[in-house]
Amino acid sequence: MSNRSNKHGFAKFLAGVGIGAGLGLLFAPKSGEETRRSLKKKFDEFISEVKKIDVVEVKDEFLAKVEDIKSELEDLDKEKVLKIAKEKSEDIKKKTLDLVQLAKDKGTPVLEGVADDLRLKAIDVTKDVLRKLEK
Repeated sequence: MSNRSNKHGFAKFLAGVGIGAGLGLLFAPKSGEETRRSLKKKFDEFISEVKKIDVVEVKDEFLAKVEDIKSELEDLDKEKVLKIAKEKSEDIKKKTLDLVQLAKDKGTPVLEGVADDLRLKAIDVTKDVLRKLEK
């Protein structure tokens, strides 16, 4: 199978994932904890689909970045100290920007859109956690 065929099929798939994830988040208002759980589930789905990519180098880069972001989100959920939570929040923002940049660098616009959606959702989650800790 050619690299071009892989990109084309992968792009169609990611478009479906992005649309489904976006609609699901738009029509399901949730609490902060439910939203974080939903975000973690979306990361798991994203990982599952990235694992299907035939290009090993790209797959490994995406998996490593997503796992790193997911780990940061799990740590953030456990943090009780505002200072540490703020540092974690900044780390998550940087790592999600790195994920979007990776998609741009690899020339995958659909994946870039999905990664940017994840970035925005991660920012919302971190803001929600910080807001609760500041109370």
